[in-house]
Order: sequence, then C-alpha cells, then structure tokens
Amino acid sequence: MSRYIAQRLTWVAVVLWGVSALTFVILRLTPGDPAQILLGPVATAQDLARLRGELGLDKPLLVQYALWLAHVVRGDLGRSITLHRPVLEEVLRRFAATLVLTAGAVVLAFGPGIALGVVAARRPGRTADRLSTVVTIAGVSIPSFWLGMLLIILFSLRLGWLPGTGMYSPVGQGTIPDLLVHLVLPAVTLGVLPLAVIARVARTGMIEALRENYVTTARAKGLDEIAVTVRHAFRNTLVGIVTVLGLEMGFLLAGAVYVETVFSWPGVGLMLVNAILTRDFPLVQGAILLVATTYVLINLLTDLLYAYLDPRIRFG
Repeated sequence: MSRYIAQRLTWVAVVLWGVSALTFVILRLTPGDPAQILLGPVATAQDLARLRGELGLDKPLLVQYALWLAHVVRGDLGRSITLHRPVLEEVLRRFAATLVLTAGAVVLAFGPGIALGVVAARRPGRTADRLSTVVTIAGVSIPSFWLGMLLIILFSLRLGWLPGTGMYSPVGQGTIPDLLVHLVLPAVTLGVLPLAVIARVARTGMIEALRENYVTTARAKGLDEIAVTVRHAFRNTLVGIVTVLGLEMGFLLAGAVYVETVFSWPGVGLMLVNAILTRDFPLVQGAILLVATTYVLINLLTDLLYAYLDPRIRFG
C-alpha cells in the first residue's frame, strides 16, 4: 500500500506540474496586457514599460515560469496584480466559500441521488423507475447557469422566498441561518447534475446486484427485503458509486465557476472569472493550481477507498 501511495503521489506531482505549465502558457497567449489594464488607455509607453518591469512581465517566458515555479515550491504563490495581496491568502479565503457551496451541493446530490437510484432499481419499469428516468434526464440536460437564472427569477424575484445573490445579507450579521438561506439556490443548481448521474449509476449497479446468485440465496434464507437490499446488494455497488463520487467532486469544483458567477457567490470561481478579465496572472495560476491539487487528491482518496469497500482489491 505504501509503495502504491508513493507512486500515486509522484504522479500527482507530475500532473500538477503539467497543469501549472499549461495554465502559464495559455494565460500568456490570451490577448490583453495586465499593465495596460491597470494603467488604462491613456498610459504612456514609459509607464507601461516601468510597470511591466515591476511585475516581471518583461522577462522571457521561460524565466518567468521558472521564477514562479521556484516560489510555488516554497509555498509562495506570489502577489495579486490587482488586489495587491498574497495570492495564497486570497485563494484560501475564497476557497473556503467554494467548499461551503460544494458541501451543500454534495448533501443535496449524493444522498437523494443514491436513494432515488436504489428505489428505482427495486422495481424496474414501474412508476418510481420512470420518475427516476425523467429526473435524471432533466438533470443531465439542463445547463447549470440557465437553471440558476430560472431559480433566481422564480424563487427570488417572483416569490421573494430566497435571496438570489451573495453569501450573506448586506445588513446581516453573518450568521449560520443567513448563510444557509443564501446557500439553497446555488447548492441546488450545482447539485442537480451530480444527483442525476449518481442516481443512474446507483440504479444500474443495484439492478445488476439484485440479479446475482448471492442475493437469491439471501432471500431464500428468509432475510427481509430491506436487509437484502442494503446489506447485500447495495454494499456491492458502492465501488462504482464511489468512483462516480470522486469524478463528480471534480465537476462540482469546476461547475462552481458558473454557479458562483450567476449567484455572485464569493468563491474561487467568481474570483477566477474576475482575475481572468483583469489578466491577474498570479491569481489565476494560484486558483487553478489549488483546484487541481484538490481534485487529484480526492481521486487518490477515492482509489484508496476501493480496498476498504472491496477486500478483493489489493494494491501492489
């Protein structure tokens, strides 16, 4: 196991290096000059050259990347060009808000998604299964940003039941109830697609498991249907569900960009959009690197959970 973890951590380092290099190159290829954006259209050539020198943008690209990577290895992601604050401090502060949104989406997606799939699998072709099919098809078909705008129009503008933007009320005290009220609409928007995917995977896995011989044997022994479903069939579908869970966590982190922009949620996604518009290279690079690190570590944890869920799995 320790050898496997060491190998995977090595690949994690390689993947993160690739992400950092690709992000660095793509940012430099996009149109727009950070110095021009900061100083405005009336800036002189001398002022632009001076600011580029202060920001280190006058050096060759390879030198810029080497210097940035050397600081990253030491835990320094640089300073934001527009915010004039350490990138790591700003990204971690925003990432906390993204984790709150992601946690809300996970609660709304994984529990109901698994339950919907299990219920549909117990009676394929019946009303519950057909309802599950409708829900899952709608969930994977509706774009998250469009769904978010519909929810804002209906529940915020028309009915006035829930706030449509922000993480807290402008005049509030930042309390947990205030946070939860603001969390409902963005969490539902972000969690609809993972719920649909998990429901389909759980349904497929449960249908296959319920047809196995060990399930027939358990029923023949006189076990009640709940015990057969939960203790025997469902447990053997967990590996597939955990795989999807790891993949969907990556989607939640990536999909948060759209949802946070629609709902003005002060997380990494909204910060990343603003940083790209202002060509704040250090902030974009730091945010993408943190999200990528979180994603690959979640996938590593998912792989390690396999051995716990299925004793037949062993890592060399």
